[in-house]
Amino acid sequence: MSKKKSVENVGRREIMKALGTIPVLGVFFYKLFKKHAFDSIREAAAMSELGELKKAPAVITSREPGKLLRLGIIGYGGRGHALLRALGFTTPEWTNNAQQRAQENKMDKGYETFVNQTDLNVVLNGVCDIYDTRAEEALAASTNDDRPGSGTRKLSTAKRYRHYQDLLNAKDIDAVIIATPDHWHAQMIMDAVQAGKHVYCEKCMTRTMDEALDVYDVVTNGNVKFQLGHQNRQIETHMKAKEIVEKGILGPITLIESTTNRNSQGGAWQYTIHEDGTPQTIDWEQFQAQAPTKMDFNAERFFRWRKWFDYGTGLAGDLLSHEYDAVNQIMDLGIPKTAVASGGVYFYKDGRDVPDVFQVVYEYPDRNLTYMYSATLANGKSRGRTFMGHDAHMEVGRGLTVTPESNSTRYKDKMDDGSISSSLPLFSYTTGSKEIDGITSATSKYFAKKGLVYTYREGKRFNTSHLHMKEWIDAIRNGTETSCNIERGFEEAITCHMATESYRQKRVVEWDPIKRKIV
Repeated sequence: MSKKKSVENVGRREIMKALGTIPVLGVFFYKLFKKHAFDSIREAAAMSELGELKKAPAVITSREPGKLLRLGIIGYGGRGHALLRALGFTTPEWTNNAQQRAQENKMDKGYETFVNQTDLNVVLNGVCDIYDTRAEEALAASTNDDRPGSGTRKLSTAKRYRHYQDLLNAKDIDAVIIATPDHWHAQMIMDAVQAGKHVYCEKCMTRTMDEALDVYDVVTNGNVKFQLGHQNRQIETHMKAKEIVEKGILGPITLIESTTNRNSQGGAWQYTIHEDGTPQTIDWEQFQAQAPTKMDFNAERFFRWRKWFDYGTGLAGDLLSHEYDAVNQIMDLGIPKTAVASGGVYFYKDGRDVPDVFQVVYEYPDRNLTYMYSATLANGKSRGRTFMGHDAHMEVGRGLTVTPESNSTRYKDKMDDGSISSSLPLFSYTTGSKEIDGITSATSKYFAKKGLVYTYREGKRFNTSHLHMKEWIDAIRNGTETSCNIERGFEEAITCHMATESYRQKRVVEWDPIKRKIV
């Protein structure tokens, strides 16, 4: 019999009796022994409930990469930069700055993580951005050999395309990354699929419900691999949380809460308006071609597009989409039956029409469950996702903690004998370092705190976007499925659009799966 099992079988009362027979050892040694004994009892009791949880996800091994894939990118803004870097391409400016940060701070592992990520054997052949400055930066990234697999193959300057259709028609491009504002996602996805190009698209998948329906139909009937940009699906804590839910450790879950609070200019989408962003360097007509409202050139709308419903869905498409997808990954919730949202523009009186305070309540009556989301852009109180079950609640962020409920049915006997306490975690899981390094933007800092920028595989750090990109590349080469495929993308899009529609119509909305319509 194992040591843990023998301790577990002794029980609290027997340990106390044994302690009473020990000769006088001194108060310190007595308390120390008692603490270790009780800790062993509690650990054994917890493990008997948890059973055999799977080990952490397998380490990403170095192996011969598959056939060379030729890529194109549409949109090289902030997220475009991050996605190309996840594939192994970044600007000389970024690598120089990252090396400088590493020299100044030994704990800054941003550059080390980048150059040590898996060489995916891809080449950047095409770049499309309607802003000249960003297009030039992407071209510079295509030939920067300060990268994973440096020196292993010859790099050539990517070709710039001024219209995405020309890039899609190029015969030397196998797959495309779409990192444009949301109002262009749907049309570009559908055109790419019809051109036979594999697609990686940033979230939110579409700007409207009707677009989501169209995209779903086209991708489902196409012959390409699709991945939506929810890199949080690669995080170890989410995988562990899914196991815990599946094992019933929390008991019946009736309420989930998640938040995204930020309190900074960048966090409120007050991005820098570049001085060289002018009608001469930006193709404004092309930018607004898919927008419902047409207007004269407006640099603020170009650089800070998330502030208007013409181009996105604000908190719903930008931040709620991350939270919902994480919950959907952990619990397979799918599309809710109803949604009711509220909020307003309460702090940033700057002409935006998307709210800066927002909350939504989703109902899943078939699951006997409510999911509540809230956000403010004027306070930085950080709260993780909380899953509330009858027997325990689970908090998921950079780490994971499961705490039993005092009135639990499942754990009643162990609480009565003192081997489990509602004041102590039943299970905690932590992965990796607490350092936030190689991070500069307000959004990236926020996501880093929540564990959405880096994750770990058996102690080795990886960029989550790199792992998500690798999954997509592997699916293209091997015929496997992506974790955020069109089914998950459709669920994300409809769920976020329900919140937006409820907010704008000021009423409860419902998803009709038969008519495929928000009513």
